[in-house]
Amino acid sequence: MLHNFGSINLDHFYRVPHLVRPGETLASRDYRVGLGGKGANQSLAMARAGGRVRHWGRLGRQDAWVRDLLEHAGVEVEAIALVDEPSGHAIIQVDQRGENAIILFPGANHGTTEQVLDEHFAAASPGDWLLAQNECNALPGVLERAAEAGLNIAFNPAPMSDAVLELPLAHCRLLFVNRGEAAWLAGLDEASPTEALLDGLARRLPTCEMVLTLGGDGAWYQAGDERHFQPALPVTPLDTTAAGDTFIGYYLAALQQGRPVTDCLTWAATAAALGVMVAGAAESIPEATEVERALRDGIPTPDRRDKETS
Repeated sequence: MLHNFGSINLDHFYRVPHLVRPGETLASRDYRVGLGGKGANQSLAMARAGGRVRHWGRLGRQDAWVRDLLEHAGVEVEAIALVDEPSGHAIIQVDQRGENAIILFPGANHGTTEQVLDEHFAAASPGDWLLAQNECNALPGVLERAAEAGLNIAFNPAPMSDAVLELPLAHCRLLFVNRGEAAWLAGLDEASPTEALLDGLARRLPTCEMVLTLGGDGAWYQAGDERHFQPALPVTPLDTTAAGDTFIGYYLAALQQGRPVTDCLTWAATAAALGVMVAGAAESIPEATEVERALRDGIPTPDRRDKETS
């Protein structure tokens, strides 16, 4: 079982010609609301990939439909509390190239208490996995308690901040980072060569497995002296929102199924490639059958992927 201590957000999407500049007022060409939050996206991706995941989180009572959506996808939702507080939400700009800029309000994601954590950990067993991101409160204590309970810890330090450097990261078995997060952790410039980033991460956390995601430049796995490279798939992105979360959920589902690292990377990269072809966060995450079909027959054209998800 994987327990995901993760954020649940309502995403407000705005389609814009370019990302808004300081002092600029820009008209949006499209607007919609959908499920998001790194935690919810990763749980949803793992469930759609066939993994077993229980989500630990908090959600405003008025947004109970989100819990129903996660449950329908196969996420175990008993540990998602409905509370009399506003849910977390994000304001997301997406430009013509598929790049995005995000403003995040944590809301209910920052209200987890020690009593609630006691209940969560009581339902976990040694050898289970704990997945966490940097969008919920109480993170230092959660990582410490997970290590004491004998859980395997996977951590995605996003959004990155100096506070992450103070976390007990040595407890982590697996770390998912992008280029910026890797550079911050390793104390290097973001423009550093990939090999330098991997070397820096190995010095910083020598006992931790790393997955470094580089968008269109592929992804790397590192553990000790072992490294594997996964090329990016040739797609034209419409919207990169949740691509990293899709990768993480699919990677962990494949790992849970006992697949070798190279298969985990291929499975995850294919899912992420399919995801960037569709606008939105949760709506872009593919089903396992679609990923298997892409691995067998190749990545579909953008118009075909749109039809398959509509």
